Amino acid sequence: MTDTILDVRNLHVQFQTDERLIKAVDGISFEVKRGQTLGIVGESGSGKSVTSLAVMGLVPSPGRVAGGELWFQAAESDTGAIDLVKVPPSHRRTYRGNQISMIFQEPMSSLNPVYTCGFQLTEAIRLHQNISEAEARRQAIALLQEVKLLPSDEELKQRYLEELPQSELAHPSSEAELNRHINQQKQSILDRYPHELSGGQIQRVMIAMAISCNPSLLIADEPTTALDVTVQATILDLLRELRDRRNMSIMFITHDLGVIADIADTVAVMYQGRIVEYGSVWQIFSSPQHPYTKSLLTCRPRPDRRLQLLPTVSDFMEVVTTPSGETVIQEKPTDMFQAVRNAAEMSDFDLDHRLTELQQQSPLLSVRDLQVAFPVRGVWGETKRYVMAVNGVSFDVYPGETLGLVGESGCGKTTLARTLLRLIEPTQGQILFEGRPAHSLEGQALRQLRQEMQIIFQNPFGSLDPRMTVGAAVIEPLKIHRRGNQRQNRERAAYLLERVGLDPQLMHRYPHEFSGGQRQRIAIARALALNPKFIICDESVSALDVSVQAQVLNLLKELQGEFGLTYIFISHDLSVVKFMSDRIMVMNRGKIEEIGPAEAIYREPKQPYTRQLIAAIPVGSLERIRERQVERGIAVG
Repeated sequence: MTDTILDVRNLHVQFQTDERLIKAVDGISFEVKRGQTLGIVGESGSGKSVTSLAVMGLVPSPGRVAGGELWFQAAESDTGAIDLVKVPPSHRRTYRGNQISMIFQEPMSSLNPVYTCGFQLTEAIRLHQNISEAEARRQAIALLQEVKLLPSDEELKQRYLEELPQSELAHPSSEAELNRHINQQKQSILDRYPHELSGGQIQRVMIAMAISCNPSLLIADEPTTALDVTVQATILDLLRELRDRRNMSIMFITHDLGVIADIADTVAVMYQGRIVEYGSVWQIFSSPQHPYTKSLLTCRPRPDRRLQLLPTVSDFMEVVTTPSGETVIQEKPTDMFQAVRNAAEMSDFDLDHRLTELQQQSPLLSVRDLQVAFPVRGVWGETKRYVMAVNGVSFDVYPGETLGLVGESGCGKTTLARTLLRLIEPTQGQILFEGRPAHSLEGQALRQLRQEMQIIFQNPFGSLDPRMTVGAAVIEPLKIHRRGNQRQNRERAAYLLERVGLDPQLMHRYPHEFSGGQRQRIAIARALALNPKFIICDESVSALDVSVQAQVLNLLKELQGEFGLTYIFISHDLSVVKFMSDRIMVMNRGKIEEIGPAEAIYREPKQPYTRQLIAAIPVGSLERIRERQVERGIAVG
């Protein structure tokens, strides 16, 4: 049996639209070795996901596999490799979900919300096995224990005994009661609906579903993009453990080379439908050859560096069109670490001097003992108790400062942000903006305050009206607050769109006609329309590719200097927060764990929770890559 489980040769995938033929995948070739992980990395539109869909036989219409071969060697097959391209659609299910499984990108939309997790997991099991419902549920429980969503029987037993009073331990019915309790605990997780689980828990359900038929090849398409860094780290650990225990191969797709460094053995870098660099993870990180790979490696913020601006793809290469119409990538003649404009690292003196100057001013925003409580209703609608989403938070933000707010999902970051803007009413405490009591303002005074405080949301597509042109979206705040006439407002919108790097001639287009990074630029232009003093960036780059993320982060810094803006920058990614921030505030369970200068928080975190966040950052260091490869018995340079 060959060591290669998947051999892709000269694969072409095309989409025929009314206007033109799109070559989504343009003649790529690679191999996936048995028991190893191939990482496929690239920005949105590079062809990563289309490649995985071609392997699964799920390329959506009007797309089609226009050429190439997909040779797959099943784990227990003696008949040799088969070309999946030639397998009739009626026989694809023999391989899809059985020998080849897939974890899709967005866990919250991967499960049907009207069915329990147990029903959907047992359905996947019974689809490929002729077994009873009871046996399928038993297998489902075992899978959930394997992916560590459900504790093992021994752990459940130990927890039960710890909670049981000493006087009852020797009771004759204790053993029967113990077994009944353990079974109840195991069955309860199957009876939950997707909305009752967190993103990380749902992703574990999806992994359990994907490995339910013991596949030889697992395709993971951006499985950690929407997750906190701590949850992301646990999912990566889980995938590595499952791969090694089951001798399973993984095709791991992402836009983040830091994540690739933590899990991959071999790496394929894709750009515009082609593989521009291919080699071992050590080769790619220690000696990148292609300018696009170099840019991806450096455009992600690294917490151990203090750049004023991040490198972007355009600093390393440019795409030119030849007279014959062919596109060619040309590397710019510059060292990769000198590619950033004015990006010298800031010294300790520069950082201290800036912080001192900022804090010599009166605070722009002061928060004192802020509390936000949400009622938990009973069966009849009565309030049974309150959940403290924000619990006694106090801090100051100074004019021109960026205060980073970091923490896991559910820690209270977004609730705090919306409360500062009075989109959620505080339960207790004070919010002072330039000395004005923002927590108690009403009517015209509150309306005036909101002109000076804006927010950029995480999902730009969700925050822009799909029925409104982008020009109208930027002009809308000016109309609401009766600023200027129609001509002045159009000129203001055109100026702002141009300032965020978009052509004002595109004002008549709609949000769906722009990429994710462009939509976020439109959302930034809209937030700037009223010339505010204070902007909250709520996970505003979390959903973007690292290359686009670098452009948006640079833009936010440039705009801060130009317009004198003050930011609260919210993210679960400490490396991004550290790049943007003067000071960092760490939140956990509604409270502030610690607050201090960004460099001090990273270098000398005082709280275990902060140290946990820092340890979970996928930095992609050569030392860590060497350690992981040596552990797996793979030689490195």
